[in-house]
Amino acid sequence: MTESETHEQPTAKPALFSRPLPILIFIVVAVVLDQAIKIMVDHWLPLQEMVPVIPMLALYRTYNLGVAFSMLSGMDGWFIVGMRLVIVVFVLWLWRRTPDHRWLAHMGFALIIAGALGNLLDRFLYGHVIDYILFHTQTWSFAVFNLADSFITVGAGCVILDELLMPKKAKA
Repeated sequence: MTESETHEQPTAKPALFSRPLPILIFIVVAVVLDQAIKIMVDHWLPLQEMVPVIPMLALYRTYNLGVAFSMLSGMDGWFIVGMRLVIVVFVLWLWRRTPDHRWLAHMGFALIIAGALGNLLDRFLYGHVIDYILFHTQTWSFAVFNLADSFITVGAGCVILDELLMPKKAKA
């Protein structure tokens, strides 16, 4: 036996977010949390009234008929649902092609899917998405958003960061 044969590396386990059961549990918990918060917001937060939390952060319940930043709010709701479903299928396709060891990308894809499903559920249940988080100053405010939007944004950031941190392939 050569020395290299005696020091063989054990095969690495797949990353947590590359295995189906933990992914499914994570997505379900994220969607349930998103929906529970939206139910509470819809029942207890006044419509379109700013409720200060800390300086520059307020709760502000509003209904988004479009997509991000209320874009496409004049479009038919079913068009938006269809568009979101196509995006979910595309993200699932990308996710499926991602190697198991890229845990950050897998976590990102799980967050994107959880956020997309949370907002799709709103669209099916209410005909709009419930938004409630507002960052603002006295002269400026950011678009009102929700936890599902945050999942999508952080998830996209994870996928991008994974791509940036991935070692470059050696040129042949």
